[in-house]
Amino acid sequence: DIPWNGPIGCIRLGEIKGEFVVNPTNEQMYDSSLDLVYVGSEKEMMMIEGSADQIPENRFVEALEFAHESIQDLIAAQRRLAEMCGKPKKSFDLVKVPDEVLKHCREISGERMEEAIFAASKQEREIAVDAIKEDASKACEEKFGEDFDSDHIKMAFEAIQEEVYRENILVRGKRADGRGPADLREISCETGVLPRVHGSAVFTRGETQSLVLSTLGTSRDVQDLDGLTGGPSTKSFILHYNFPPFSVGEAGRFGFTGRREIGHGALAERSVLPILPAEDDFPYAIRVVSEIMSSNGSTSMASVCGGSLALMDAGVPISQHVAGISTGLVTEMDDSGNINNYVVLTDIIGAEDHFGDMDFKVCGTRDGVTGFQLDLKIQGLPFGIAKEAIKQVTDARMKILSVMEEAQPTHRRELREHAPRIETIQIDPEKIGALIGPGGKNIRRITEVTGASIDIDEDNSGKVRIYATDSQAMKRALQEVDLVTGEIEVGKTYRG
Repeated sequence: DIPWNGPIGCIRLGEIKGEFVVNPTNEQMYDSSLDLVYVGSEKEMMMIEGSADQIPENRFVEALEFAHESIQDLIAAQRRLAEMCGKPKKSFDLVKVPDEVLKHCREISGERMEEAIFAASKQEREIAVDAIKEDASKACEEKFGEDFDSDHIKMAFEAIQEEVYRENILVRGKRADGRGPADLREISCETGVLPRVHGSAVFTRGETQSLVLSTLGTSRDVQDLDGLTGGPSTKSFILHYNFPPFSVGEAGRFGFTGRREIGHGALAERSVLPILPAEDDFPYAIRVVSEIMSSNGSTSMASVCGGSLALMDAGVPISQHVAGISTGLVTEMDDSGNINNYVVLTDIIGAEDHFGDMDFKVCGTRDGVTGFQLDLKIQGLPFGIAKEAIKQVTDARMKILSVMEEAQPTHRRELREHAPRIETIQIDPEKIGALIGPGGKNIRRITEVTGASIDIDEDNSGKVRIYATDSQAMKRALQEVDLVTGEIEVGKTYRG
């Protein structure tokens, strides 16, 4: 009986060998270069989320158009079902601010709200708006007496701020911090900020700042997974995202990880994953942690940028940097609900996300897209605006990548001093017994003398992995293994 604006369709899309596949199986997804969840109405996009293996922007747009065509059968089926079984829709009264309260708050705020919105910083804007709200609350309490509801003040100021933000953007092309629609905030990057950790970076964009740490572990440090429907049994790359209360100027407790933190971390993780080296080439478990120091919009995108820098600082041989940025949208609708005016905004701040109509996050390298997520507050996003947003976010990403490449052009050639060392060597399978020794005596001796750990593949292939906490321990362990398993060389001294 709930009012219905029409059906929506949802599918999952993959790309295998250059061909789009609708609702691929789990086995097919292992070979796919795209994982796109698409939700849309008959004419417009409503939500997308997923990842890709550096898919070019034009191919990304083609995937969205293909997905939109693919949901039309689902929508048609819902139309037929509604004709067969649909009930008359009920009407519901919206909870609104009383007109007299809204009018009185507008009179009190006047030009002060305009000045407050355009204060120099987020904190100054919040303080100025709170001061106006306090004055309006006192005035309304005096005027309306017992009929006054403090919640009406909050709702009224939400409406007033939204009007001021949106009108300035749509009519005057003026954003709260003075930027143009396509302008980025000032960006700075720094790597190697913490001496003891394996890799670290600070990424700052305006009032948004992330301190990102990377830690390398051995294959024994991978995360075990228990899945009911199959899939991988371990996970060797993890990205965690922490959003402490002080990042938004609040004093609060550190509690359990919320769904927001989980979602932001997952978006950043799948955006960084495509640039990591294969495990055969770099057999480390990798953990990246993004600690948000200050927040005013797109902290998940700052985590992607900082994560890329921290990995390179740790010496992880990633192919190239990956960066992320968000675009927003402010629209003006006609009486029929059609968009007759709009502005696409690059690098939105928190208020533009809150009072705007869209948060469209796209991550990628110079070669293409690696991660994306779209949230909307309007009923749908026309494809023309979506294409404009993708172009705008791509241009912004290239600028961010230039700043990151200047700060850290490539990965460190050597691992940090305190990072674990892993070496994989091939020995003659017939000498595995000699390396182990009677009852494991020899391999235990090497471990005790050097401090390194030694793993021998169980398939008798002769592949040996050596783990050490520093370069000296690794060097000594390699020598000990070579004494037992190496070929005899002329001129070399052997102790027996």
